[in-house]
Amino acid sequence: MKIAIDGRNLRSPTDGIGRFVHNAIKALAAQGADVVVYAPDVVSESYDIPPGVSVQSAGFTGPLARIFWGQSVLPSLARRNRVEVLWGPSHRLPFVLDSRIARVVTIHDLVWRHAARTMRTRTLMGECLLMKPALRTADVVVADSTATASALMAEFPWLKSPVPTVFPGTATLPTPGDVSSLELLGITRPYALFVGTLEPRKNLANLIRAFGLLSDGTRAGCDLVIVGGKGWKQTGLADLVRAGGLEANIKFTGFVDDGVLATLYANCLFLAMPSLYEGFGFPIVEAHSFGKPVLTSNTSSMPEVAGDSAVLVDPNDPVAIANAFDRLSTDTEFRKRIAAGALSNAGRFTWENHAKGMLRIFEQAIGQRRKTSA
Repeated sequence: MKIAIDGRNLRSPTDGIGRFVHNAIKALAAQGADVVVYAPDVVSESYDIPPGVSVQSAGFTGPLARIFWGQSVLPSLARRNRVEVLWGPSHRLPFVLDSRIARVVTIHDLVWRHAARTMRTRTLMGECLLMKPALRTADVVVADSTATASALMAEFPWLKSPVPTVFPGTATLPTPGDVSSLELLGITRPYALFVGTLEPRKNLANLIRAFGLLSDGTRAGCDLVIVGGKGWKQTGLADLVRAGGLEANIKFTGFVDDGVLATLYANCLFLAMPSLYEGFGFPIVEAHSFGKPVLTSNTSSMPEVAGDSAVLVDPNDPVAIANAFDRLSTDTEFRKRIAAGALSNAGRFTWENHAKGMLRIFEQAIGQRRKTSA
């Protein structure tokens, strides 16, 4: 089975989907799969592509050029290399592809349907124009979570078959450093941790409002550390912090490397992630892998991913977020009880399991394609 993978997301080492694709490639290669990766532009040097995996990149940069590459160069390469299945690991497939090639697409979320106002206009337009044709073209559509799979079936009842769920894995983070190393980031007190790109969907404004509702005593015993690169429409967060007089308690670290991230997870009291919408929610599993409890939302995939090791809240209710935050930060026994199953929950999500699940999907898609083209 020769598997082709659309590698357009491998250009940036900080791209969440890029990291997903990179880990999936490594896991498939570890299973002995014959993998070729097609990319419109150079692949970031930060991604260590395994030996034996062929990478064919071109010089197409910019959004429009990448769309052109995906609809012309990519299907041409797949036909020329006689691949058996083409995998679009993030919402995209060529409109036209050699009829002998099976096609599989993974859908991570339906943000454009359920939280469109939290998206950049360009991204929203791309999803509106390109996701639905990919769903129609695919032999098999795969989702990251059963929440997303159910949403797909409800939104697009014409899909060819039930949408299977293949959970992604999470990267193994390095051994954490000593808590004293966090002093360089200005972190000297116990803290709750947020991890993610700073963008509207992450609901940071309500998290900051909720933190401002806490008593002085609670805030004195638990800071809020916000980790992640700047996204968009979040320039007002610093103003919100200043307006609440919270500068001494809320720390913005920006993007950090995996070593620092591991240290932050290992030493936090809990993860605070009351997103408006998530297709999966990698920080939940990462926090659980360090045995930490989670405060997250009662919407989309988050309850499914968090299992029993989380406190679920309405993300649109700052008072509910504040109440959960208060209890997790002040009640040690409650925090331990919520964290009790964290490690076992994290064990559900491995890249080995993801690769095995995808190989079964690829075989299914190839079988279906052979029947339809016979």
